Amino acid sequence: MKRIINFSAGPATLPLTVLQQVQEELLDWRGSGMSVMEMSHRDKEFMSIAAEAEKDLREVAGIPANYKVLFMQGGATAQFSLIPLNLLRGKAGADYVLTGDWGKKAAKECGKYGKANVAASSESEKFTKVPDRASWKLDPDAAYVHITTNETIHGVQFQDTPDTGGVPLVADMSSDILSRPIDISKFGLIYGGAQKNIGPAGVTIVIVRDDLIGQAAAMTPGVFDYKAVADNESMLNTPACFSWYVSGLVFKWIKNEGGLAAIGARNQRKSSLLYDYIDAQDFYKNPVAKKDRSWMNVPFTLPNPELDAEFLKGAKAASLSGLKGHRAVGGMRASLYNAMTEAGVATLVDYMKEFVRTRG
Repeated sequence: MKRIINFSAGPATLPLTVLQQVQEELLDWRGSGMSVMEMSHRDKEFMSIAAEAEKDLREVAGIPANYKVLFMQGGATAQFSLIPLNLLRGKAGADYVLTGDWGKKAAKECGKYGKANVAASSESEKFTKVPDRASWKLDPDAAYVHITTNETIHGVQFQDTPDTGGVPLVADMSSDILSRPIDISKFGLIYGGAQKNIGPAGVTIVIVRDDLIGQAAAMTPGVFDYKAVADNESMLNTPACFSWYVSGLVFKWIKNEGGLAAIGARNQRKSSLLYDYIDAQDFYKNPVAKKDRSWMNVPFTLPNPELDAEFLKGAKAASLSGLKGHRAVGGMRASLYNAMTEAGVATLVDYMKEFVRTRG
């Protein structure tokens, strides 16, 4: 079996050992006589899968007891609407700090339900940095402050957690959740789609502080009311059972790899290997301010866009996949999520060097 080295921004590469376990259990999950895909979400077998996945996630991420963990559907994009519906709590609006296109989309959705105040933005600098904290114009009466901790398209990442005073901090962590240790208690709510660092597409993780739920707007569909979801253990409707199951296996994989401290150290080494090479030569360029560079998504350009197709063709021949940059920015993008190996990044750097030698 030949597997490619998958740098896709998502759905993304998964740990090989997890895929192998899924394969082993696909037809008969632990003697149940059926696949997880066939189980009722009310059967004791799946209930045990769900409970164990939440337990392992709480352990891996260090989630305090006063936070609910919700396994929802609709991706992070659905949460762009569900967050204001659940968290405005009668307030006029919320603050948004924009570091890329995903933050812009989140703010636009909030504007349908209340005022989305753009407290800071780096759009005038083509989203190549995190706006300086001193420039943020925060409203002390805002319902929450929203950030996107890692902008997948632009490769901009918050390297620390901003202090927003008494206003709850809400974070879209779709592309860097579980990539390093963080202090959950500094956030009011964290959310992220599973398809980058957690599992297959279908599940969206929401981690929300207890005191922020229970005041959803009257127009909120019942299935999207955070308190109702929490009270029903994320099973108000049939959940994305298979994605939930695979995500649970990934949580165990993280534990077996040494937890988030070890995962974070490895992610830093992987990104440094690629950035160090880019910075050491003049053929490839990365536009992001060095202090705000993402560990997860590394965009880079070639000196002439006409070389892009040739670069991608050669990469495919070398079994390197998913390197085409997002259409909004062009160029290339290497996504280095948790399951990407250090050897995979080294292979990419070797290919980049060879491309320079022959086409530079």
